[in-house]
Amino acid sequence: MLNLLAVNISPNTSGLPGITELENIVGALLTVGLVAAVAGVIVSAIVWALGHHSSNPNHTSRGKTGVLASLIAALLVGGADVLVNFFVGAGHAL
Repeated sequence: MLNLLAVNISPNTSGLPGITELENIVGALLTVGLVAAVAGVIVSAIVWALGHHSSNPNHTSRGKTGVLASLIAALLVGGADVLVNFFVGAGHAL
C-alpha cells in the first residue's frame, strides 16, 4: 500500500543563509566552554587544597564538588557533537 502522507526530510547546510557563520559561533562557544571547564578545575583544586591544609572541611568539600562538576562539564561540552549525533541517529531509527 502506498503511503501518500509519508514525510522524508533530512538536515541540509544550504537551506538558510549564515549556516557557516553559525557553525563558527558554535565552535567558538565550545572553546569558551572548555576553557571555562579548565579554569573551574584549577580554581576548585586550589580551593580543595587550601581547605585541606587549613583543616576546613567545608572548603575541602566544595573544592571536590567543583572539580567533579568541572570535569563533567568538560565531558559534556567536549562530547556535545557526539551526543547530539547519537540522538539524531536514534531519532532516525524511530
